[in-house]
Amino acid sequence: MKKTIILSFILFLAFSGKVQSQDIHMAQIQESPLFINPANTGFFAGYYRIAAGYRNQWASMGKPYQTMNLSVDGGLLRNRNKSSFLGLGLNIFNDKAGSANISNTVANLNIAAIIKLGSKSALSAGIYGGISMNNGNYNKLTYASQFNGTEIDPGRDSHENVAYHSFTYSDLGGGIAYEFTKYKKQNDRDYINSFRLGIAAYHLNKPKQDFGNSQLNPKTGEPFADPYRMPTRFVASFMSRFDLPNSKYTLTPTFIYMLQGPATEMNFGTFIKYRFKNGTKVTGEKVENTFGIGIFYRMNDAIIPQIIVDMGTYAIGLSYDANISGYRKVSRTVGGFEITLRYNKLADALFNRRSEYRGK
Repeated sequence: MKKTIILSFILFLAFSGKVQSQDIHMAQIQESPLFINPANTGFFAGYYRIAAGYRNQWASMGKPYQTMNLSVDGGLLRNRNKSSFLGLGLNIFNDKAGSANISNTVANLNIAAIIKLGSKSALSAGIYGGISMNNGNYNKLTYASQFNGTEIDPGRDSHENVAYHSFTYSDLGGGIAYEFTKYKKQNDRDYINSFRLGIAAYHLNKPKQDFGNSQLNPKTGEPFADPYRMPTRFVASFMSRFDLPNSKYTLTPTFIYMLQGPATEMNFGTFIKYRFKNGTKVTGEKVENTFGIGIFYRMNDAIIPQIIVDMGTYAIGLSYDANISGYRKVSRTVGGFEITLRYNKLADALFNRRSEYRGK
């Protein structure tokens, strides 16, 4: 356990350089496992799960960014006599921003292959394919030329040729994940120490982004020879769980790093969870209940306090971003409120957990 905790801090420090934050993100990113890595599809101690999230960001602007996420995934062909099974999932994501309601809606189908390497470890490889739809009410855009000396006047002629249009593109990506879990047997429960490492790549096909006017060279007014293509988003993740021996407390250090073109984002922090009810060890008739308080940091952007109530099968999480970037002069430190809901059909009996998920 001590070696694993040291590893988590090394990972935190290794990426502690200066970074720039991306605009679109979820604060409770650990509750969006398919957004982190398609290899997480079906890769959990349960039969199926449903997760949903809603985020309202920068309300002080007057036109807050709104982000919604819904995912469903589970395991297929699970059998205690087999060392592998498949994960299948669907991930839907929608982001809407600004007075023009510029919207991006993504729907991805995920599939993963999970192989049990023994009683303590498992490896997963996953891919996804899907589509992304982009649109907006571009007539609501305003320009500097509409400034009347006091404010922007939407009724004033902008002298702009608005030719933006909606478009749809296909999307592909993949990733791998490795998990190690160690149990310490006790009469009332098993104490768990585990960590999961993952690497993923999204938008491997670098899809073309065609908004219309955005494809024109502003200097010549002619179309660019090569249209703009979305850069690949690379994700490295470390997620863990450490049950403190002979206590009711659990720590869950988490680290996520994303790189997309010139933009980078790093999230890290931990929950401390208090277990106020143990699950039944053998029959699985009762599930473990916990209450957690967490503090997370999105580098150079926000401090994010979080709470989670996990009833085993059901969980609800709440968080709030306290904006600390240079934008706080406009946002007045108001970041974003976020709520997540999760339903997990658990394989929580000792027999199911060992035989169907992590090996015999």
